[in-house]
Amino acid sequence: MEQVSSTGRPVQITVTDGYDLKGFKGDTPVTFIRAEFNQVVLGDSAKVTVSPEGTAKYNFTSSFEYSPEGGITLDDLAHKPVFLTMTEVLPKEKKQKDEKTLILGQAVVDLLPLLEGESSFETMVPLHPVPGSPLEPLRSGVKQCSLEVKVFVAEPLLTTAQILGGNLLKVTLEAAYSVPESFVPVGPMQNYMVGLQVPSAGEKDYPILFKNGTLKLGGEREPVPRPKKWPIANILAPGANYIPDSFIVGGPYEEEEGELNRPEDKEFRNQAESIKKRIIWDLESRCYLDPPAVVSLQKRIADCRFWPVEITRVPLTTAPKGKAAKFDKADDEGQLSFHGVAYVNMVPLLYPGVKRIRGAFHIYPYLDSTVYEKTKCLFSLFRDTGHLLTQNNKIGGFNSPLSKPIVSKNLKEEKTVKEKELEGRLRPGDLQAPSIKSQSSDTPLEVEPSPSHNPEGQQYIEAGTYIVLEIQLDRALVPKRMPEELAKRVKEMIPPRPPLTRRTGGAQKAVSDYHMQIKNISRAILDEYHRMFGKQVAKLGSNMDSETVEEQKCLLSYELNCSGKYFAFKEQLKHAVVKIVREKYLKTTPFESQEELQTFISELYVFLVDQMHVALNQRLVREPQNLEHWLDYGAFCLLTEDNIKAQECFRKALSLNQNHIQSLLLCGVLAVLMEKYEQAEIFFEDATCLEPTNVVAWTLLGLYYEIQNNDIRMEMAFHEGFKQLQARMLQAQVIKQRSTGPFEYIEEGGKVEEHSLGPWGITNGSSATAMKAETPAGPGAPTSIPDDFLEESSKLLSDSQEHILPAQSQDPTVCQKPSNILLKEIPVKKEISKCQDSSTFLHPSPHGVSQTPATIFMETIRFLMKVNAVQYVHRVLAHELLCPQGGPSCEYYLVLAQTHLLKKDFAKAEEYLQHAAQMDYLNPNVWGVKGHLYFLSGNHAEAKACYERTISFVVDASEMHFIFLRLGHIYLEEKEYEKAKKTYMQACKRSPSCLTWLGLGIACYRLEELTEAEDALSEANALNNYNAEVWAYLALVSLKAGRQVEAEQAYKYTMKLKLKDKALLAEIHMVQEAVGFGNPSF
Repeated sequence: MEQVSSTGRPVQITVTDGYDLKGFKGDTPVTFIRAEFNQVVLGDSAKVTVSPEGTAKYNFTSSFEYSPEGGITLDDLAHKPVFLTMTEVLPKEKKQKDEKTLILGQAVVDLLPLLEGESSFETMVPLHPVPGSPLEPLRSGVKQCSLEVKVFVAEPLLTTAQILGGNLLKVTLEAAYSVPESFVPVGPMQNYMVGLQVPSAGEKDYPILFKNGTLKLGGEREPVPRPKKWPIANILAPGANYIPDSFIVGGPYEEEEGELNRPEDKEFRNQAESIKKRIIWDLESRCYLDPPAVVSLQKRIADCRFWPVEITRVPLTTAPKGKAAKFDKADDEGQLSFHGVAYVNMVPLLYPGVKRIRGAFHIYPYLDSTVYEKTKCLFSLFRDTGHLLTQNNKIGGFNSPLSKPIVSKNLKEEKTVKEKELEGRLRPGDLQAPSIKSQSSDTPLEVEPSPSHNPEGQQYIEAGTYIVLEIQLDRALVPKRMPEELAKRVKEMIPPRPPLTRRTGGAQKAVSDYHMQIKNISRAILDEYHRMFGKQVAKLGSNMDSETVEEQKCLLSYELNCSGKYFAFKEQLKHAVVKIVREKYLKTTPFESQEELQTFISELYVFLVDQMHVALNQRLVREPQNLEHWLDYGAFCLLTEDNIKAQECFRKALSLNQNHIQSLLLCGVLAVLMEKYEQAEIFFEDATCLEPTNVVAWTLLGLYYEIQNNDIRMEMAFHEGFKQLQARMLQAQVIKQRSTGPFEYIEEGGKVEEHSLGPWGITNGSSATAMKAETPAGPGAPTSIPDDFLEESSKLLSDSQEHILPAQSQDPTVCQKPSNILLKEIPVKKEISKCQDSSTFLHPSPHGVSQTPATIFMETIRFLMKVNAVQYVHRVLAHELLCPQGGPSCEYYLVLAQTHLLKKDFAKAEEYLQHAAQMDYLNPNVWGVKGHLYFLSGNHAEAKACYERTISFVVDASEMHFIFLRLGHIYLEEKEYEKAKKTYMQACKRSPSCLTWLGLGIACYRLEELTEAEDALSEANALNNYNAEVWAYLALVSLKAGRQVEAEQAYKYTMKLKLKDKALLAEIHMVQEAVGFGNPSF
């Protein structure tokens, strides 16, 4: 028995009992157990007779020495199990000298619990039968023969620091699909191998090899779930190949992290994974990473991003019998064929909370120059270790890790001119970059500049070959904040609003009580109205005309007077009024004269009416607990660039509901604008935790990380936002298909309406700073981008339209989701007609054009424009401009024009509107914004033409309310009162406001329709009794109608509110002189 020589700590494996055992001969066979680990026999148990019930007591203990300095290491424990082989000893026959034995089965003990800090564990492992064994195979409903095993170490193998800082890396190679046609199962036997290197803290990286792939002709899908296999050859029992409780489960393509995960790739993958030839491995290899190796892994991922995963084919050789095999060096190198490489983007493992990436990755020809450009790796796992691979490639050889790389012959040949050029570029300092480093000599590798140097590898591209790979960690490299922690931090910054308001007294309490009584009476009147006309209102809905409303008013007033409720309401209000007189005006004694009483009553009346409107009409006073009012107020403050007040409003809204996503996002936006970056991160992260499907939340988080120069997390946030947008688009397509016809997007294939799935462009892989090269970043950087940068970017994009990438690009990063957003070389640009998909301007309205945004950036722009966060918009516009799915679309130019309108930069706004009109001449939003431009610049004639064109479209623009208001205003200026009346009536039906009713009242007054004018002006006054113009026209109507008291009262309010329209005030004075009343100062 061969023993492991080491002075380390012993690991004991004890087999105590066996259950449900059977043998070849008789019911009570004689058996023994042999323990093996790391290709070394640890010992044999005593021969034990199995009882008739199928049980046996072995109590067999074997051990091996764990030595961290050499020999068996933690990494061996991670990916190598203990094999327990049960052998039956057959009875001796006559004249038989030696005992004859037959192997019954084999069990596998996974030592992984020792790497989780355990010092001992017990397990019941199934005994897998070898071919021809009488043992029962593993299947449901049948008792499985098994062994009870105990594993023990005197003390845990891992220290506390190793448990907390170490990690376990698992790499699963599933299959290579759509392999070249030249791969055939006949002819010489081939060993299909895949390999990669795992960075370590030492001088050498750890190689992981997957050998002995099985070539299959296809015809059906691989089943899922299916068990993963140990990366070890020569396992006697077929069932022992499988790792316990470890399965390949697959999953939707769209949720993968690799390439070929777009809807347009689905049909190809369905065919490749069901019809075409493939190579199957289903192997999982594990690697323990101690704390320094974990740090090294993080650093190398950040620096290198893409890792090479090599694939090759080597003929299987048979070892000569009786003597060691000898191989010629030149022959060895010629055996390496179909050398390819896949570039795996490892960056998602640096995303907070991410422990696993799985996806499909294209295979490209292995070319030294390309591999170095993408991965900074000068070492080929297969080519530069050709001797060892070939020697280990005998039929029946074990799949053991490489011990020492051997440099191939071509490294010692004379350098070519291209090699010298490469050597000139790659200084010794460059070779020490923290990437997957060269483990060969200092001699530069031979450069293969074109695919012609690897014609076999070129076949991978022609066939569309890809591998499916999974990389998983036991713990995330970057921990993610828990939602509870984020909620706690938000609560610390913004305490929840107390449920009870502070008590008041004196004058303030008297006014508050008056407000409360007004609200109570209003509710009572509304209840009465609902009792009388509720069914009629429900039946008519929005079709109820003004005559019906007026009739209902009269009937309600009649009912209140006849029932005595009107008198009851007055009595209910009397006590509150008395308190105001005493507490507010300090009047507790009788008045000395009638004139003094009349003056006080007038003053009191004005105050009570004002406070009544405060209670009824001012939103924040009426409903201080309604966070939507605070958000609207904050948006107004952003429009006036009062960031401090806006922040106060948004935080007030968040205090009312700390789970309100919009409030969290706006608090984060204001925190960025005010350079409170730590708070901004808390707000944005909390929003993504509370609503992981929110596209805007992920995009704003990515923009924050961009400001912080955190490329990895920026990529993570943008990638997650895009996944949510893609899922929403697919869901919308499903709903649309179901409503219009059969849905073709099914599992077996079919196409979906094409939306390319790379929302932030294509990069060269090694550059993660293209965005920062164009935009200022950092904690002190401004959050807006100069207009001249946007102009230069537009020119750059237009100049680069000829640089179209080929459909079969050899650049692996074409299919990746990279971190940088703006590119130095712009990828494929969408057709001009794509701009018509983005006809929505700013944000959709119920009557406006509403399209799903093509990019995460445009959706974020709509949100920011809706809340007037213009200071933040330019940063997002820069991303939208240069991402493949965005670009200079019609909506892009409309947003630019809007931002310049707010700055009153009319020349720039007009320039961008011209671009928008060229891209989509029939877009109503283009003409609407054009009308705003001309209106604000004083060209009302052109504004009128644009507005009239806008309202003539079948589809409404997004902001019809302002279009109607301004068009009606122009009609009033030009004395086209009939057109003004019709325009304002449309506005009143759509979104009634004080201004719409005022416009309608003015038009009716000018048409001498005094009754209609008074009705409209009364509605305007009810909505806002602080509008001096409304009171002015009410005064004119009352003067024309001969009602002196109402005319004087309206005139008082007009003067009190300081009417600014001098011409209108002169008109009032002229009418007052004509009728002889209306001005109390006469």
